[in-house]
Amino acid sequence: MSDQRRQQIEEKKAKLEAMRIARKNRQIARTSGAADTPPARELDRADMDRVLDDILGPPSGTGSPGRTHSPSVNQFSSSGRNSPASNVPLDRGSPRPPYAVSSGGTDHVIDREMTPRVVLDLIDIQQDLFELPQKTRTMYEKHIQTVEVETEAPETVEDKIRQQLIVQQTLESERIAYEQALEEEAAKLDREIEQEVRELSEEERAAFLSDPKVVDFVDDSTKIFHRVLNDHYNYMSDYTQGTETGGDDSEGRRVKRVCEFWNERYGKNRSITDVDWSPKFPELTVASYNKNHAALNEPAGIVAVWNTHSVERPEFVFHSQSDVLSVMFSPFHSNLIFGGTYSGQILLWDNRSKHLPVLKTPLSAAGHTHPVYAIQMVGTQNAHNLITSSTDGTVCSWLVDMLAQPQETLELIHAGHNKTGEVAITALDFPNNETTTFWVGTEEGNVYQANRYDRAGAKAGLNQYDVYKGHSGPVMGLHFHPLAGPVDFSDLFLTSSVDWTVKLWRAKSLAKPSTAPQAIAPLYSFDEADDYVYDVKWHPQHPALFGTVDGSGKFDLWNLNTDTEVPVVSTSVGSGRAINKLQWNKDGRHAALGGSDGKLYVYDIGDMATSRGEVEWSEMQKVVAGIHTNGVEVGR
Repeated sequence: MSDQRRQQIEEKKAKLEAMRIARKNRQIARTSGAADTPPARELDRADMDRVLDDILGPPSGTGSPGRTHSPSVNQFSSSGRNSPASNVPLDRGSPRPPYAVSSGGTDHVIDREMTPRVVLDLIDIQQDLFELPQKTRTMYEKHIQTVEVETEAPETVEDKIRQQLIVQQTLESERIAYEQALEEEAAKLDREIEQEVRELSEEERAAFLSDPKVVDFVDDSTKIFHRVLNDHYNYMSDYTQGTETGGDDSEGRRVKRVCEFWNERYGKNRSITDVDWSPKFPELTVASYNKNHAALNEPAGIVAVWNTHSVERPEFVFHSQSDVLSVMFSPFHSNLIFGGTYSGQILLWDNRSKHLPVLKTPLSAAGHTHPVYAIQMVGTQNAHNLITSSTDGTVCSWLVDMLAQPQETLELIHAGHNKTGEVAITALDFPNNETTTFWVGTEEGNVYQANRYDRAGAKAGLNQYDVYKGHSGPVMGLHFHPLAGPVDFSDLFLTSSVDWTVKLWRAKSLAKPSTAPQAIAPLYSFDEADDYVYDVKWHPQHPALFGTVDGSGKFDLWNLNTDTEVPVVSTSVGSGRAINKLQWNKDGRHAALGGSDGKLYVYDIGDMATSRGEVEWSEMQKVVAGIHTNGVEVGR
């Protein structure tokens, strides 16, 4: 029911109630005045004549023998005014009996003086009969409280009485008609209200619930409802009362789970393949999911946007015809989300549209035809490109508003490979403030540097000479140090691998490219993991802090300024199943962890996210200067 219709019904209800109150008040008023005023009733002509006869008495000469009565009509005197009622026609020449009318007293008694007269023999004569003139009748209206009857001033009492009776009869009939109209209007309003609030049938209910506008309204309103329910703010806080802070000082150093995102409809039998935080809304995070093999009718890939204020259901759900292996928010358009799929397609979703992508790349040789595990946006607000890579060694650059074909395509080929020259890319990252040179991790365990364009001393494509060797299994994660402090550590990067290790590297300077094959060894190796290390990320604010997730379900935090041998905090996440992806939010306070059980976890690391200013950067500089390789043999 629309707001306008609901308002009309409310107005009708108010009108009906006012009518009922007015009718009740009138009934009370009539009841209270019943003792003083007799109830009025309708009077006919005979009743009016009887009333006049009672007042005036019987006409003179009634019952006299030999008198002939004419029809009972009112006659007029020569002046045209009504004479007293009489049934005896008088001779024209006979004198009129004088009537002395007295209005004294409350009963209006009429005194009559009869003068003797000679009784004459009456003869039949013909006399014209005149009709009474029609008097103007003023009908009673609801907005008129007094009735003004414009007639000639009556000279006789009977005229006054007759007029009063007529007015009283008219008012009573109008009152009765008005009461009937009110009753009919009240009954009509009751029927309309009953019709509006009637119960819907099953067919009407089904049609109503299937209306797209109703579905959208319910979806939006329930999202707001869930946000309120999951908001842990204490609305009963009394700020006038002081509180004692006698807690443990180490409380802030503990890693706490903030929330767990899970919905059986979207996460059952699926694994999270990638996660990312919204650059504009800090409460939003996105997760990509692979195929649910137990439900063939469901979309193969799903992307869900979750809100930390509503953990039971996602804000948005997007569909894909293939498993979504990588996902990211656009850093320059908060409504856009990009995804890379197992089939090689690049998809673009818009949260202002429905579940399906608004743009997608074609399945052709012009783009990717192999799984896309890594995507990244480079550039500025006015000039940026989406960089994607697949396991066949293809790196593509796309304009975000034109995915029909890539802007540029780069084939990474290594001539030293025995069977094939393709470089199977599993991880990719750009150093800070760099848009043309990037590093890739491969299935063979090596890390390579590549260029998008030709530059001084190096050609576009893979750098054949510099090989970062250290892992004995596929590289699952690669991340460069963020440029966020007084000391530049942007040449340091971390890699994680299925060989259960995390390694720290220093990227070779681009100003001094190698002219001969050279193997570059890692600076340090962290070997405390108990399973595959699926991802590693530097902290965005603290220079010496980074996190790792592994196949045993552990989330480890390392602080190189504190200890390089063991993590400062190790936390078991969820049910102990593998954690596939890690991503920090903008301020580094929260970490989003994507699990192979289809659950997305958000953890708060407390005061560990806060650095001590320049002291931390100075200590990190000393640690890096003193680190040496841990004895891993690096071949050439």
